[in-house]
Amino acid sequence: MTARLMLLPAKKIENMKIVSIPSDFDARGALRRATSLIASIEEEDPDCDWDDMAAVLEDNGFEVQPFTIGPDID
Repeated sequence: MTARLMLLPAKKIENMKIVSIPSDFDARGALRRATSLIASIEEEDPDCDWDDMAAVLEDNGFEVQPFTIGPDID
């Protein structure tokens, strides 16, 4: 089975993250869930960092995936 991935974009390329989508979510449900989780973390702690977000996402079945930024394809 192929992993289903979601890009978490950021203003700076080096801050982008990729997470795998839990098997019990479709793409739309995963987007909604991740958005809700990130918003609740940021609301609860405006000074939160990626480690805080990653922990909550992982607790909810998303897995942070390693990746390398490749060449620009524009």
